[in-house]
Amino acid sequence: MRVVLGVGGGIAAYKAASLLRLFTEGGHEVRVVPTAAALQFVGAPTWSALSGQPVSTDVWTSVHEVPHVRIGQAADLVVVAPATADLLAKAAAGLADDLLTTTLLTARCPVVFAPAMHTEMWEHAATRANVATLRSRGAHVVEPAVGRLTGKDTGAGRLPEPDELYAACLEIVAGAGAAAAVDGPAAAGHPRRDLEGRRVVVSAGGTREPLDPVRYLGNRSSGKQGVAIARAAVARGAHVTLVAANVSVPLPAGVDVVPVGTTLELQRAVEEAAEGADVVVMAAAPADFRPAAVSGSKIKKSADPGAGLRVELVENPDIVRGLVAARVARGSSGPYIVSFAAETGDADGTVMEHARAKFARKGSDLQVVNEVGTDLTFGKDDTTVHLLRRGTDEVTTVGPTSKDAVADVLWDTLSPLLG
Repeated sequence: MRVVLGVGGGIAAYKAASLLRLFTEGGHEVRVVPTAAALQFVGAPTWSALSGQPVSTDVWTSVHEVPHVRIGQAADLVVVAPATADLLAKAAAGLADDLLTTTLLTARCPVVFAPAMHTEMWEHAATRANVATLRSRGAHVVEPAVGRLTGKDTGAGRLPEPDELYAACLEIVAGAGAAAAVDGPAAAGHPRRDLEGRRVVVSAGGTREPLDPVRYLGNRSSGKQGVAIARAAVARGAHVTLVAANVSVPLPAGVDVVPVGTTLELQRAVEEAAEGADVVVMAAAPADFRPAAVSGSKIKKSADPGAGLRVELVENPDIVRGLVAARVARGSSGPYIVSFAAETGDADGTVMEHARAKFARKGSDLQVVNEVGTDLTFGKDDTTVHLLRRGTDEVTTVGPTSKDAVADVLWDTLSPLLG
């Protein structure tokens, strides 16, 4: 893949060097096009050495090759990281006063902007209007991360980590290719924005129920599938709230993250976020039981090696059933509720038999079923799932494939059902 990496004049330009390395190590050909201001942060020799390509900021170098036209025309992907407030404004206005801005005007491939600036600049009405303009034209503007900025400031405006941007770019290119295959070449470069304006709640990870200040009861869920579902929803234009329970993987940029620990905390956070939502996807693995009492100090071993320890457990609430009951009480048709069933077969039934019984009991609209166990599903990059939809006996099997691919199939299934 031929990639143009545009680099804006911000302190986060140093991170773009790592993004460049990820692209080149992935076998992609990268042409770096920095702004003149970007070279104040990272010099041209660095970009040239890492990319193996010449580096220029103006349209006068190698004029006979018409670079201000050819670079954009030949690209399969243009990604601007960091995209400063100035660069976003120029791109939205269609200005073309250097090599990067002319490249943006000639590119007919997917274009990704990764903004990085201070919170006040990101939240300014002018910047928000420029972002909306770019998105309306089919550009992908990745929401900045929240974290430490220049100096002592903290807030929204931090450039997402390079590995996260790299994964997002590959997903966008794959989505554009799929659109072109269905709708023809004119669709290439235009994202699937079928969730534009939708409010989505996704839960991910596994809850932990404290036994004492040191120990807890938990499960092996890493949160990978829920994070993939949230990331895919953001890419399709949704406003996403991710309720994260002890997630062990990087969280996607552009989502509102609500960290929780226990099942009761997960329940409160999901119920609050679900108000006014269009879809709730319960991909988290909440504990079914919790200790009836939590010791205020570490539980010590008994002097008698054979004494053992007895722990009384109480049942946790069924969060999905609660969401369904609340919807019925309101007399509302929303939100659309997706439950997950992580099952194992046993003497009483198969994985699918247990899953169907759970589906009937919970009352959700769609259920995602997967078989779990030692070396199965939890923490893995690949999985196989079965989709059960309310009102039909049809089962859709997806996989074995990546959890990102499962997320795309899930939204492909859900999007038409939302009207």
